[in-house]
Amino acid sequence: MATTPSDAFQALMNGVTSWDLPKGPIPSELLLTGEASFPVMVNGKGQVLIAASSYGQGRLVVVSHEGYLLHAGLAPFLVNAVGWLHLSPEAPIGVHPSLEPLVNILKDAGVEAQTVPEPGEPRGAYCMDAYNDSLTAKLIQFVKHGGGLLIGGQAWYWASKHGCDKVLSSFPGNLVTSVAGVYFTEVYGDQGLFKVSKKVPKIPLHIRCWEELKQDQQQLLEGISELDIKTGGVPSQLLVHGALAFPVGLDASLACFLAAARYGQGRVVLAAHEGMLCAPKLGHFLFNAMRWLVRGQTGKVGVNTSLKNLHPLLLEHGLECSLVSHLTGDLSVYCCSAYSAKEAKELHEFVAEGGGLLVGGQAWWWASQNPGLSALAGFPGNVILNCFGLSILPRTLSPGCFPVPTPEMRSYHFRKALSEFQAMLNHGDGNLEKNCLAKLRVDGAGFLQIHAEGVPAYISLHRFLRKMLRQSGLPAVSHKSPVASDSCEATMLCLATELVHSGTECSQLCQGLGTWTCSSDLYPSEDPITVEINGTNPGDSDSWVSTGLYLLEGQNVEVCLSETAASAGLKIQIGCHTDDLTTASKLSRAPVVTHRCCMDKTERLVSCLWGGLIYIIVPKGSQLGPVPVTLQRAVPAPYYKLGKTSQEEWRSCIEGNPAPWGELATDNIILTVPTTNLKSLSDPAPLLHLWDEMMQAIASLAAQPFPFHRPERIVADVQISAGWMHSGYPIMCHLQSAQELINETGMRSRGLWGAIHELGHNQQRPGWEFPPHTTEATCNLWSVYVHETVLGIPRARAHPALSPPERKKRIKAHVQKGAPLCDWNVWTALETYLQLQEAFGWEPFTQLFADYQTLPGLPKDKDGKMNLWVKKFSEAVQKNLVPFFQSWGWPVQKKVAESLSCLPSWEEHPMRAYMDSKE
Repeated sequence: MATTPSDAFQALMNGVTSWDLPKGPIPSELLLTGEASFPVMVNGKGQVLIAASSYGQGRLVVVSHEGYLLHAGLAPFLVNAVGWLHLSPEAPIGVHPSLEPLVNILKDAGVEAQTVPEPGEPRGAYCMDAYNDSLTAKLIQFVKHGGGLLIGGQAWYWASKHGCDKVLSSFPGNLVTSVAGVYFTEVYGDQGLFKVSKKVPKIPLHIRCWEELKQDQQQLLEGISELDIKTGGVPSQLLVHGALAFPVGLDASLACFLAAARYGQGRVVLAAHEGMLCAPKLGHFLFNAMRWLVRGQTGKVGVNTSLKNLHPLLLEHGLECSLVSHLTGDLSVYCCSAYSAKEAKELHEFVAEGGGLLVGGQAWWWASQNPGLSALAGFPGNVILNCFGLSILPRTLSPGCFPVPTPEMRSYHFRKALSEFQAMLNHGDGNLEKNCLAKLRVDGAGFLQIHAEGVPAYISLHRFLRKMLRQSGLPAVSHKSPVASDSCEATMLCLATELVHSGTECSQLCQGLGTWTCSSDLYPSEDPITVEINGTNPGDSDSWVSTGLYLLEGQNVEVCLSETAASAGLKIQIGCHTDDLTTASKLSRAPVVTHRCCMDKTERLVSCLWGGLIYIIVPKGSQLGPVPVTLQRAVPAPYYKLGKTSQEEWRSCIEGNPAPWGELATDNIILTVPTTNLKSLSDPAPLLHLWDEMMQAIASLAAQPFPFHRPERIVADVQISAGWMHSGYPIMCHLQSAQELINETGMRSRGLWGAIHELGHNQQRPGWEFPPHTTEATCNLWSVYVHETVLGIPRARAHPALSPPERKKRIKAHVQKGAPLCDWNVWTALETYLQLQEAFGWEPFTQLFADYQTLPGLPKDKDGKMNLWVKKFSEAVQKNLVPFFQSWGWPVQKKVAESLSCLPSWEEHPMRAYMDSKE
């Protein structure tokens, strides 16, 4: 029995070599929206005229004119159709009296059928036209419980009598077929060329049914001039991708925070944070939403206890509702949050059969707790919402008070924008503004993370994108040839990246990339390479473990693990250039060039369009020990590990034909730089010994264990997301900084302020940090410490800002202004700590950094944290430092000052002279 759409299509088309259609009937175009629906016959203009789908345990075949069901020339297809619909050979095939000639067509083909007024037992098949609304409920239940329905009709004539804006919701056939995601429309179907496809045809991208959706938008926004979503929570952005889904609330950049959709006979309203559904300031919108969802039905409104604050709000607006713990059959509208998928199947059927769903939630927190997993596929809310054509993105949106979007803004739709984007690429025309291009990148990246396998609606869009990108060709992007981030080229780079991550073969897109990672002399190895990685990670953060291998751009790597390793939460990552450049104005590379996925199978094929070094991500707390990993179609990359790699091995590696990036590693630091920089390094050992000395100093001042639980990483990149360097894991720097990272002589003579500054950032802890004042200040304690204790460079020479004249001038200017706390930052803030260090040494800092790691109940507010530091440092040096900190403008509390009054005063603190001179 055919189960997948592909198998079903083959069963329906078995032996059909041509479409022998009658000349007279004028068909209607069919609209496909459901995840189970797929085209069977598509005309030369891309219009679907025959479709199939499933609902519950049963199936449907929908034909765009009932005349096709009465035409003997289509007998081969009709026989296949009833055979596919007919789940049980013993169950009858019934034909409605309106289609009586079909009985003889089937009998002539050897299929027994009989005329009956309504469907019989489930698992049989029933054939009827689309104009009878007396059997709606019975037909839905028939299909739901295993029946097969063959239905035909056109809606353009009905629309001429009742209005085009009522077809989707009121045309009799749609009351049945819509539950399976197939709609008759008022659009005439072209009767020209009909090709017999060998595989499931593509679902058209363009949406032709907007009238009813515009009315829905107007109803939801009636009487509203602005939408204030400052409700205390941070919303996600919403993705509107279904043909019958539409935006309702948008900010100026088209980021969506309220959306709605029709689905089957029902409706859905989605908010980008559950707090928006409980906010009195959005009461008018909620009243409109409930009225739109109820549609005059008489059932109850149920509010899940997860949204208990919505209950009194609805009562205030005169809406009868009750708190419920779960969805029940007597409800007409159900309100819930998006954080559980337990009721997903029930909710799909509830909405399909006429229910209204009000739902809200954000996905960014889930994504932060599940790195390497797709929020579009795995977040519980999206398990519910994706089939409605709505999804919650893991991207945040800044809350604000937004005017109701203009009709032009409201008309933005992912599919419509993609269609216009195609026109721009193919013909240079199309009307897609820059903010639409930016939104298209976000939406496209999100959509492509939804699992497409077995879902024709998604597969069709993937096929469409592949063809579009293949025909246009990917733009070459580099430092010498950058592209604007608001350009078509940038959008192509984003879409191609995500398309490959979603499973498209790189080879279908990557011809002639000519990008910054490419090396035309390298070829992937067909021989498997097995490396052993350390699967133990005692740290409190996930750790990257280098494999010493590289995946060439446009290639796939096959990764094999043992069953034990595959169940241990390991991930594989291609590439180390993890900065997302989406917000950059110009791009010297694609915005995202790395790819990470879970290794939850013993074998996995991993693709990354841009290639990169290959890593295994070991989760925090892992105790796996040595883990063999076998990789095929990867190439060796330059890799030197202090204490393990011999000088001969290094020379052989570098003199070969290596990958474009390599790494120098100790147990505490790993430097990732271009191979061109590494070729000048004949012996990395002295350099790495120096780096280990510096890392030991960093650990010593921070009161951290040494060796580090996981090595710090510094990665050079052609473009980074912020500054000249920035902290994180990894620390990122520009290519121009790569050489200084591996120049031992230069480090010893000139120092290495920037890299140590970023390593200092990685040691900062919230308990003793006072942002924004100390963010760029306390990290420099490590720069000073390392330069003086390891490199032998005094602070006065380590950075121009620390020369004695500069320091005195800065302090004097700050005091003359009254030492305002708002100006206490960067060098001025660092001065406070340097004065303490020069008086009391480094020991109090090390002691406090250790103490803070175990101190309970640390304050969260800035004033509380600053006062705790005053108290702890005073106690550490046994001096009353209150006057000193007050001279710097610190808000020392009276109770803290009193608690320290018993300590000896610091009579000659260095600020006294500046205060006296001011007086």
